[in-house]
Amino acid sequence: MSILRSELPSLVGFLAFAAFKLLGDGLKPAAVGTFGSLILLVLIFVVVMWCAFSVVRHAEGLATLFGEPYGTLILTLAVIGIEVALIVAIMLSGDAVPTMARDTMFSVVMIVLNGLVGLCLLLGGLKHRNQTYNLQGANAFLSVLVPLAIFALVLPRITHSAPGGELSPLQVGFEIAMSVILYGVFLAIQTVTHSDIFRQPDSAGDDEHHGVVVRTVPFHVIGLFGALLPIILLSKSLALYVDFGIAAVGAPIAFSGFIVAALVLMPEGMSAVQAARDNMLQRAVNICLGSAVATIGLTVPAVLIVGWWTGLRVELGLETTEIIMLVLTLFVSLLTFGSRTTNYLQGAVHLALFAAYIMLIFDLS
Repeated sequence: MSILRSELPSLVGFLAFAAFKLLGDGLKPAAVGTFGSLILLVLIFVVVMWCAFSVVRHAEGLATLFGEPYGTLILTLAVIGIEVALIVAIMLSGDAVPTMARDTMFSVVMIVLNGLVGLCLLLGGLKHRNQTYNLQGANAFLSVLVPLAIFALVLPRITHSAPGGELSPLQVGFEIAMSVILYGVFLAIQTVTHSDIFRQPDSAGDDEHHGVVVRTVPFHVIGLFGALLPIILLSKSLALYVDFGIAAVGAPIAFSGFIVAALVLMPEGMSAVQAARDNMLQRAVNICLGSAVATIGLTVPAVLIVGWWTGLRVELGLETTEIIMLVLTLFVSLLTFGSRTTNYLQGAVHLALFAAYIMLIFDLS
């Protein structure tokens, strides 16, 4: 009975998908009206979020069984799978927005590097004053993230070989190859040759996973994919109602990217914040910076391949104001993770940058 209760999110997710398939046109925005569409958007959002928490729960179980850094790597890859599914679904739904992938990836970077990192450092610093982590591990993340982010989100706006923020065919091939190769090299460092630099320096308590019910590896693997599948199946319906909801309330298009990024990152973010409060800052760093690196390293190639395969326009180049925010965020992150200890002042700075990002979403619309 306890297993059935723990897997209830997956069951509800599959039932919701079945309902949308059976009722079909009867649940589309044109049929249920504006109010009904907003209600359905909230319901789908809640179901997808519930399944996402189940994904994280099973990833946490695997993290306990495999240890670091494999645990957070499994969690990161599972979350990136959700992100890619949602981005592709929104790209393929209705009138495709060429900047959707860009807005979502930029939102992920801003939420992770400013929102989550800021919250982890602030709450962890207030509780434990100064916190330690492995400086080499953080530098490894940032050494990959900085060039990937600049090449993917800045360079397409600067070059003139393609219109607007698009990439030329040569740039597409280079971006895919560079992202895959760099991320592959990073995975080798993280899991094979230098896994020790991604572990907490003072390892006491590093293996503690509070509140995680651990079963067997097959159980958690099946449960993880069982929770991930309903999210992928419901992504098309979620994309439809997100587009309609954004238009209905008059929010800027970039806000849809923020919604997708927040949905994907919330369960993982809560895990990072809890790790920081438990004085396991290295795990929080692995989750946060790992999400940012995987978003650029894996989502960019996936989106570019889908765009090429379907003939959809994909604009990755940020606008000037967004480029300034990205460069400032990367610079402050390098300063933050430039010493072996952190405090809540650094958290407050990152949260201030996050607030500026939220303001600019609406101010630039």
